[in-house]
Amino acid sequence: MLNLILFGPPGSGKGTQSQLVIEKYGLIHISTGELLRNEISIGTPLGQEAEQFIQKGQLVPDEVVIGMLSTVLEKHPRSKGYIFDGFPRTAAQSEALDKLLSLRKTAITKVLSLEVPEDELVRRLLERGKTSGRVDDANEEIIRARIVEYHNKTVPVADHYARVGKFKKVKGDGTIEETFELLCNEIDSLVAVEA
Repeated sequence: MLNLILFGPPGSGKGTQSQLVIEKYGLIHISTGELLRNEISIGTPLGQEAEQFIQKGQLVPDEVVIGMLSTVLEKHPRSKGYIFDGFPRTAAQSEALDKLLSLRKTAITKVLSLEVPEDELVRRLLERGKTSGRVDDANEEIIRARIVEYHNKTVPVADHYARVGKFKKVKGDGTIEETFELLCNEIDSLVAVEA
């Protein structure tokens, strides 16, 4: 089973690359943001619990998110693997995810981190801001603050997986096709090892 976490700061192309990876390798995309919205909209017990925290402006506790992830894993027992998006964001969440996957006799295969110079990220986001309508893509100061926040939050997760040899930086400042080829080279080497 191929279980990937794709990292990348705002503007790195993570969303685009995730879609390409999902299509090529037949992985199931797990976005915690989408999961939360879905569970809330259908009114599951976990969704109702999450909604109570959100309505108070609080973060949804890790155990609730892990419960939702567990439900997704149960629904897809024959999956080729997963690509995790938006989770884990902390070392504690990394440990909780590792534990959950271990119970299912699997693990994170690799964390692939798209590396793009900050000036290129800013350029891309300002360009996207011209058409996206997102206020946070139109202001360079806000963009730079988002990039700093991303790095501050993800360093502990990167360190967690680097300690066990599961973290790899991938050059992400080329074209979409060039970056995808680099990601595929990494993923193909992982698939070859698993085969």
